[in-house]
Amino acid sequence: MRLLHTMLRVGNLQRSIDFYTQVLGMKLLRTSENPEYKYSLAFVGYGNNPEHAEIELTYNHGVDHYDMGNAYGHIALGVPDAYAACEKIKASGGNVTREAGPVKGGSTVIAFVTDPDGYKIELIQRAEGAGGAGLR
Repeated sequence: MRLLHTMLRVGNLQRSIDFYTQVLGMKLLRTSENPEYKYSLAFVGYGNNPEHAEIELTYNHGVDHYDMGNAYGHIALGVPDAYAACEKIKASGGNVTREAGPVKGGSTVIAFVTDPDGYKIELIQRAEGAGGAGLR
């Protein structure tokens, strides 16, 4: 078994595609329009399945926002330099909600950003070549 994708419901599909591709550096992998069922999909990621997990952005036609549940935590991305990633994200118009620095009680460097729909994304600093080092 392996993780294939995570689905997020979004209020504006193009805004979300722009965030994940322009701010986080993912690629738009494929889209699907389903007007008869009133939804559209976009898959983004750093590579295609099966080598990489993807994020499925789901837009339900006519729904422009969702209430954030208290069970959802965050998506985690490995980055080679969390400090540089935060600067790049801010320069691209992204929202850094926790600046890069060591995690409380440890030495791993992390940061948090929030996407346009309020979903939290953790950046975990990982050495080059380590699995999961995505945002450059």
